[in-house]
Amino acid sequence: MKTLNSILSLRSLITDWKRQQMSIAFVPTMGNLHKGHLELIKAAKEKSDKVVVSIFVNPTQFSEGEDFENYPRTQQQDIKTLVTYDVDLLFLPLIEEIYHSEAKTMITVADISNLHCGKMRKAHFSGVATIVCKLLNIVQPDRIFLGEKDFQQLAIIRLMVRDLNIAVIIDSVKIIRETDGLAMSSRNGYLTAEQRKIAPNLYQGLCNAADKIKQNLQSFREIEQQQQCVLINLGFKVDYFSICRANDLLFADKNDKELVILAAVTLGKPRLIDNIYIKRWS
Repeated sequence: MKTLNSILSLRSLITDWKRQQMSIAFVPTMGNLHKGHLELIKAAKEKSDKVVVSIFVNPTQFSEGEDFENYPRTQQQDIKTLVTYDVDLLFLPLIEEIYHSEAKTMITVADISNLHCGKMRKAHFSGVATIVCKLLNIVQPDRIFLGEKDFQQLAIIRLMVRDLNIAVIIDSVKIIRETDGLAMSSRNGYLTAEQRKIAPNLYQGLCNAADKIKQNLQSFREIEQQQQCVLINLGFKVDYFSICRANDLLFADKNDKELVILAAVTLGKPRLIDNIYIKRWS
């Protein structure tokens, strides 16, 4: 595996690969790799000749008071893992390589970025859209592989790629869960032993809501309120628990067929997000 820190050297290697008509897959990460990241890499290897992984803790997607400085950084272990998975190229840039000291350009995907997580993390999705756009411009991959755990982020990137006519195929990979249902996340390491026992109830709440939707006996708003109350009683602080239309993430009603239940909670120090996709036939 090659490890490169500069955009110039990365572009030189990518140009060489493309000259050889090799297809290129890209997996952007912030490091602290877990099984969810590794599933993205496995999927990328199946569909491309070369796999590029980036590790970059992006400062522009952290709001003031969030955990940028303390975000878990496990670079040496991550490198060993990527070598084991036979990744072709690791892009490991410094902040000053990515962001000019006088940078004035940020990308915002209107409307959808202000929903759900965007209500509480005002600059977050602009930071996400900007760094993904920059990395796509740098790497120029044929395909980008993204996880479905952050469904809103995935939807925003899809819109950005469409609206900016970026020539890349987006491959989404299903959420990878622990045996008790908790969605894998770098932030799970912040949970205490007691909180870790409670955390899987978030996924259970999503499953319960999905079952109630299929039973079709209650309104969506009643289901949301019930599950929020359950989670609060278990010790979660609930940011939102919302039954949405999968295409635009606006609140759904019983006439909508493709749904996603989105949830974000705080349990102790970490903020946890999760979702379930539902396709209704009647």
